[in-house]
Amino acid sequence: MIYKVYYQNDKKRNPKREDTHSLYLEADTEVEARAQVEEHTEHNIEFIEAIEGNTLAYEQQNPNYKLTEFNE
Repeated sequence: MIYKVYYQNDKKRNPKREDTHSLYLEADTEVEARAQVEEHTEHNIEFIEAIEGNTLAYEQQNPNYKLTEFNE
């Protein structure tokens, strides 16, 4: 499953909508997606959304679409 993770760059500042970023990640569950991001980054996760079907096809048309892979 592909997940879209909305995040702030660090945990020290209060979240601001203008500073929200996103990444795309493949994981079996939302819990696993969160664990991967928390283990490999300092991001402050705001929301994780599963995307599939038409939504995934739409997101893949975005030139910024790229699956993030964390190396163990």
